[in-house]
Amino acid sequence: MTGRQMGAAEWAMMLALSLLWGATFFFVEIALRDLGPLTLVLGRVAMGAATLWLLVLASGAVLPKTLRDWRELAVMGLMNNAIPFTLIFWGQTQITSSLASILNATTPIFGVIVAHLFLADERATPNKALGVLFGIGGVILLIGPDALAGVDGSLLGQLALIGAAISYAFAGAWGRRLGRFAPPVAAAGMLTMSTLMMVPVALLAEGLPGTAPGLYPVLAWVALGVAGTGLAYILYFRILERAGATNLLLVTFMIPPSAILLGVWFLDESLSLTAVGGLVLIFIGLACVDGRFLRRRATA
Repeated sequence: MTGRQMGAAEWAMMLALSLLWGATFFFVEIALRDLGPLTLVLGRVAMGAATLWLLVLASGAVLPKTLRDWRELAVMGLMNNAIPFTLIFWGQTQITSSLASILNATTPIFGVIVAHLFLADERATPNKALGVLFGIGGVILLIGPDALAGVDGSLLGQLALIGAAISYAFAGAWGRRLGRFAPPVAAAGMLTMSTLMMVPVALLAEGLPGTAPGLYPVLAWVALGVAGTGLAYILYFRILERAGATNLLLVTFMIPPSAILLGVWFLDESLSLTAVGGLVLIFIGLACVDGRFLRRRATA
C-alpha cells in the first residue's frame, strides 16, 4: 500500500509509536539497574503477549490451530523477539541507549540485503543499493574507532546491536509466511512462542532475582512489556491499516531522536561527533531505501 495521504490523526499515532519504541531503550537502561537482560526479555515478551491476546480474543479473530502454524510463529518469535531483544538488552549493558537506538535504525538497511538475497520478487533497486552503502558507511563510522582500539565491551555491545538488526531483517522476510493470520494474531502468537523459549533460558542463566528489584526498574520493566511491546504493536497495526506500509517506514526515522532525547535528558548521556556522523549517514541510507524524497526531487 503506497501513496496514502496522512492526516493529523495518522501523524499523531506515528509520533506516539516513535515515542513508545524510542522509550524502550530508556526503559531498558532503567530496568537493567536491578534486572538481568534475559529476565527483561522474558518479562517483555510475556507482558506483550498478554496485552495482545486481550485484543485478539475480544476481536474474535481466527486463532492458530495446526502444528505448522505454531512452528512458523515460533521461528518468527525467535528471529523477531527472542534473539534481537536478548542482543539489544545485553548490548545496552555495554553501550548507551542513544547509541543503541542509532544502530537499531539500520534494520531496514539489512532488510534490503536479506530481501535481495532470499526473496526473488524483492531485488534491490539502485536507490536501495545506494541506501545500503550509506547505511553500512554509517555503521563503519560508528564502530570504526572501537574496532581500531581492540575488542572491548563497547565494540561487542555495538556488534550485538548490529546482530539484532540483522535478525530483525531475517524476521521481515520470514514474516511473509504469516500473511494468513490477522496481524494482531501473528504478533500475539510469536510473542507467546518467544515467552516459552525464554522461560528456561532466563531461569537457567540468571535464575530468580536474589533481592527484590527497586520500584523504578520494575515500573520500567512493566512499561517495556505493556506499553513498549503490547500497546506499541496495537498502534503499529492501526497505522498500517490507515496509512499503509510505505508511510509506516517513516517511524524508523523518528525512533532515534526520541531515544536520544530521553537518554540526554534523564540519563546524562552525550553523543560524540562520530555518533552524530554515523546517524546522518544511516538516515541518508534510510531515505534512499524509502525512496519518496528522491522521487519528489525527480518530479520537481
